[in-house]
Amino acid sequence: MTDNSRWSRRTLLRSAAVGGGLLTVPGLLAACSRTQTGTGESKESTLDKIKKQGFVTIGFAGEQPYGFKQGDNLVGEAPTLHKKIFSELGVKDMRGVLTDFNSLIPGIKANRFDVVSAGMAITPERCKEVIFSEPEFVGATALLVKKGNPKNLTDLKAVAKAGATVGVLQAAVEKSFSTAAGVKSGNIKEFAKQQDGLDALVAGRIDAFALTDISLRWLANINKGKPVEVTPSFQPKLDGKPQSSAGGAVFRTADTELRDAFNKELKKITSDPTQYTSLIGKYGFTKVNVPPATLTTASLCKG
Repeated sequence: MTDNSRWSRRTLLRSAAVGGGLLTVPGLLAACSRTQTGTGESKESTLDKIKKQGFVTIGFAGEQPYGFKQGDNLVGEAPTLHKKIFSELGVKDMRGVLTDFNSLIPGIKANRFDVVSAGMAITPERCKEVIFSEPEFVGATALLVKKGNPKNLTDLKAVAKAGATVGVLQAAVEKSFSTAAGVKSGNIKEFAKQQDGLDALVAGRIDAFALTDISLRWLANINKGKPVEVTPSFQPKLDGKPQSSAGGAVFRTADTELRDAFNKELKKITSDPTQYTSLIGKYGFTKVNVPPATLTTASLCKG
């Protein structure tokens, strides 16, 4: 992943009905810094703070199906899971701050929000800047191609071999995957939004669009009638190692207490595939996407 990819993705939050994954966002608001300086007293932890105030402020980037808005509601994988988790921690309200994907990590470090809820991939580069929950989903990579796959692009190595042009999201892991597969930098085109990538493919400006298989199946589904299809999933490699797109919640490095409390509740969900799919199955997540117990954030941070 490029330097920009540190800040990214996936690829989110309230309602009384947790199973529906809906969450009303009364407005986009930035959280103030809670750091106490010069007092010589112990600082209130973020976990204590959000319990006391009754809400947690989360950052999201509008990437479907990981976390996005429908009208005034935030929906998707991360908001739905995180709403359930924070409710179990005694924090019933979630407030969202919409920002660009590559601004999520700078935003949490600047105290604009308490947690990043955007299905962000856990990578060694990002682990140097923030701390992650344990994985909340795992997926593979796929390509969106024109109907019939005229260039027979089955993975990123095939893209490189064909001299084809591939689109990726800005600050997303797929750029580094493409480079590692041998795709020339001039043949990698970055887009701000998923829909921009699909539109570029249909218009013939790129030959493929690379994202998680989860994202691309969702994108194709909401663009029914467009002459595109999703290839079978594959695992790209970095430094010779197969890469899974495992994502989680993001916290400031000082917020280990909050991260640990979050992980305890997350494990209850990921240990129960039936509950997992009942919560986020409507967003295209199945039992295949439940992270195995052997897949840890510590191992992902090592690369």
